[in-house]
Amino acid sequence: MAIRKNKRRALLLLLGWGGLFFGLGKGYIDQEYNYVLIGLACVGALCLVVYLKNLQQQCSQAKRIRNPKKVLFFVLLIFFNMLAYIGINYAAYKNNIRFDVTQFKQHTLSENTLKLITSLKENLKISILYVGFPPKYLEDLLKEYERLSEGKISTEIIDPIIQIGYAAQFGQIIQGKERKAVVQSGNERADVDFSQTPLTEDLLNNAIKSVTRKARAVYFLTGHNEYPLFNNEDNGLSKFTKYLMTNNVIAKELVLTNNENIPTDCSVLIIPGPKENLSELEENIIRDYLKGGGDALFLIENVVVTTPDKPLTEDEIDKNPSLNSLLNEWGVNVNQDIVVDLASHASGDVGSPATRNYMAHQDIIKNIDYTFYIRPRSISLEKDRRESIKAVPFILTQSKEQSWGETNRTLEVKFDAGVDRPGPVPIGFVIFEPLAEDLLKDIKSNKGTRIIVVSDADFLTNAYVDYYNNAEMGLRIINWLAQLDYEVFVEKDFTKVEEFNLTSQQKRMVIALLYIFPVMIVFLGFIAKAKQYF
Repeated sequence: MAIRKNKRRALLLLLGWGGLFFGLGKGYIDQEYNYVLIGLACVGALCLVVYLKNLQQQCSQAKRIRNPKKVLFFVLLIFFNMLAYIGINYAAYKNNIRFDVTQFKQHTLSENTLKLITSLKENLKISILYVGFPPKYLEDLLKEYERLSEGKISTEIIDPIIQIGYAAQFGQIIQGKERKAVVQSGNERADVDFSQTPLTEDLLNNAIKSVTRKARAVYFLTGHNEYPLFNNEDNGLSKFTKYLMTNNVIAKELVLTNNENIPTDCSVLIIPGPKENLSELEENIIRDYLKGGGDALFLIENVVVTTPDKPLTEDEIDKNPSLNSLLNEWGVNVNQDIVVDLASHASGDVGSPATRNYMAHQDIIKNIDYTFYIRPRSISLEKDRRESIKAVPFILTQSKEQSWGETNRTLEVKFDAGVDRPGPVPIGFVIFEPLAEDLLKDIKSNKGTRIIVVSDADFLTNAYVDYYNNAEMGLRIINWLAQLDYEVFVEKDFTKVEEFNLTSQQKRMVIALLYIFPVMIVFLGFIAKAKQYF
């Protein structure tokens, strides 16, 4: 008799689950409920009600049901389990820690993005114009930006064909294959076209910076055979210019004429490896600019080398000026040598030292790895510099005994004690002098002249800027000189991630299955515990 009752209960449970979930699930997946599906769901629900009624009767006959402490314990167990579930999910939502097992961490925002979002002071809105069903990665990306911003960022995905009236406010008509992100903050707006490649953090971050931060201008001196700013060849600086643009820094060319001074909007003056001497007038203009609190980056071109059978001419010896007529006034001197490192160098060239031997200047070199430089010169301190000048090396060769400043320019690499500068050799210097009025008032201030000297200009050219951490070093230098208080961003190449796209019906099928099994497990667990305690 008991066996038959158990079979009937099992049949009721099976019919109940089957009818309820098939009726509701099928209707949800097809987005259409008919009388058959509704009837199945009702029959299933009725079977479950009957099953639970029989279970209640069975439990009421047991002696253990008379113990109210066990009933209370069972209720409290359910309550605290639900509380723990809610608490864990809330903590996971508020915390940025993610167990992302995808190969390229596509569901985890970078540390730079987190710093950018948390530094926002104004609200902004991200509107995605996307024809058709948006990919899951796009929805996840926007949700993460919203979550981390704590209400400062709002997002939306608009289908310009379906919501044509609403999409019209963004201006031009979006074509079928065109994808666009519109970032708005106050009266500022930035558009990002991601029709050809997926929308990345870098693209969004650049747009956010352009609408929330004031653009800075840096001027590259020209007219002395410097490295061309917008040239796409190996010796050009177009890639570095692009990196500056992504950090909302505008690069401009500057030709100093008889009637022209340094523009007033110049945040940093960059002298990118002149191969010809500056005129006395140009030096005076730069000198006045620096004395007035202007900031500058000096990139010094390497000396000319030769072989023993081809001695250098007088012109070749003096070619590629060191600019010491300006730099000596600020406490440093660029020497006529070539820094070599036999132990740490790039591409088998001992004259291209690779290093991460940086002095403790955290604003520039914090967490930055190796950089390398092409035939740099050694830089030394001037003994008779002004006491108010603070000049310290911040880039040195990696090795000590295996590096030196080679004065022999005939490619015969050999250390000569007393002649060559022993390692580790400084190839980059940071210089700061407070404004004269602050010195007189004995005020400690960050205002004043900031100068950085690097005895190589090639490391930022198109041929080398993407190797090691050269681009990041260049951007951090500009960041410090311009006194920008935010992180620099180096836009990385997009790594294609294979996508598995589902139709809307398939998505609903997956969602239904994801709900069915957990609910079923919870229900069965409830029944098991009820039988155990009652």
